[in-house]
Order: sequence, then structure tokens, then C-alpha cells
Amino acid sequence: MSQEAVPSSQPKGLLQQMEELMATLNADLSQLDADFQQSAERPAPAPAEGLDRA
Repeated sequence: MSQEAVPSSQPKGLLQQMEELMATLNADLSQLDADFQQSAERPAPAPAEGLDRA
């Protein structure tokens, strides 16, 4: 993740920490969803001949 915990002179409350973590998680999930949507738009490569999938 791009946001790291930085010590400050005043400790953060638990609610504020959770809100920041949820915001970061939401941003990460949004980026992951965008990556999946982009990969879904591209045609999948054809499976290689001779490979058995059990």
C-alpha cells in the first residue's frame, strides 16, 4: 500500500485509524476492479495445444 503509518505527536483515535484503513482498502479494491475490467475487455489467449487440464 502506498500509505504508511507515520508517527505523529498526537495519537489517532481508533475510529480515525479504521476510517483511514477503510479508505485505503476501498482505493485498492477500486484499482483491482479497474484492472479486472480492463483484462476482461481483452480477448483471452488461446489455450496451448497438447496441455491436458484435469
